[in-house]
Amino acid sequence: MIFRGSCHCGQVAFEVEGELARVTECNCSICSRKGALLWFVPREKFRLISGEQSLGTYAFGSRTVSHRFCSTCGIHPFGEGVDPSGNRITAVNARCLDDVDLSSLVVEHFDGRAL
Repeated sequence: MIFRGSCHCGQVAFEVEGELARVTECNCSICSRKGALLWFVPREKFRLISGEQSLGTYAFGSRTVSHRFCSTCGIHPFGEGVDPSGNRITAVNARCLDDVDLSSLVVEHFDGRAL
C-alpha cells in the first residue's frame, strides 16, 4: 500500500510504501515533545515528492538519527537514520500521513530516555 503525507503547510510532501499496522512511541526528549508516532521503513520505500529546500535537520545525542522538519511550519514529518544492522531507514511520523486511522494502529513503546 502507498501512503501519502506532508507537513502542515504542505511544502514537504512524501509518499511511503508498506504495511502500516504498528508504530513506535518513543519517550526520548525530542519525540515526547513532538508527540510523534513513528513508522520505520527501509529508506528505499520512502520518496520525497517536494520540499527538499524547505527541510531543516536536527540531530542530538549520538547523532544517529536526523530529525527532519519543515522550516516554514515546523512540523516533523520524518527522520532518517541507520538501524542496528546498518540498513538505512526512514522514521515516518504517522501523524503526518493522509487518511490513516491512528486508533487502529498498535502502539509499541520505546524507552529512548534510557539510551
